Amino acid sequence: MNWSILGNIIVDSLKDSIMLFPFLLVTYILLEYWEHKNSGKSLDLIGKSGRLGAVIGGICGIIPQCGFAAAAANFYAARAISVGTLVAVFLTTSDEMLPIMISNAVEPIIIFKILGIKLILGVMIGMLCDAIWVQKNDTVNVEPLCEDADCHCAGEGILRPALFHAVKIMLFVLLVTLVLNTIMAVWGEQCLSELVLNRPVVGVIVSGLVGLVPNCSASVIITQLWLSGAMNFGAMLAGLLAGAGAGLLVLFKVNKNKKENFKIIAILYFSAVIAGILVNILQINL
Repeated sequence: MNWSILGNIIVDSLKDSIMLFPFLLVTYILLEYWEHKNSGKSLDLIGKSGRLGAVIGGICGIIPQCGFAAAAANFYAARAISVGTLVAVFLTTSDEMLPIMISNAVEPIIIFKILGIKLILGVMIGMLCDAIWVQKNDTVNVEPLCEDADCHCAGEGILRPALFHAVKIMLFVLLVTLVLNTIMAVWGEQCLSELVLNRPVVGVIVSGLVGLVPNCSASVIITQLWLSGAMNFGAMLAGLLAGAGAGLLVLFKVNKNKKENFKIIAILYFSAVIAGILVNILQINL
């Protein structure tokens, strides 16, 4: 690997992490505000939002970049949103898909169709999760986040502990992103293209796995392969549905129930793969 490629990896990783920071900061300011306002009392946001949680989460998720996915992971760890809302955000998040399609002059109607399909699937699966997933704790609780960060927040107001949390998570994401970007640079788009080209079912399975890579490189490669004709629509949809960008990184950092985290990943992956396979079987195309 030459110095030019290494420099690009570092710059891209810094850009991704810095762009994530405002979302993290706002998230922690809100969480700290809730904690201070309620003085540790129960705040049953999940019960109040009901089925609308997945709808609101799905709409927020279609906004470009993975900032809302990272924010949703923090909110879920604090039990400010339901698992269905989190899943809806993760499934509708497209990370770099929209900017790449716009830069490639993709017709607006095609973009709206893709976003619409992701939104409908995300909301439906999110609602299904809320219907069958029993929440053990439905009250907002920021204390576990503070204990994990060891920030000694007591008496520090709102802004200082929120800034501390946001910086710590951003640095964590930066380190992991550097590693993942390096792997993707070495592995390369060509290798992935060979795996999914003209393989309807295998392509969907592989693309879903690539989508789970918690990095914007995954959405970039998947979108570019579809635009170049090296990937069918089902495989592209599976990869973009499974991909939640840095949201998964943040989830594993802030939510200590690893078994729960892996269940959420399983929901994302199998929902994405099943959707992609069905699209190919029904020969749905844009």
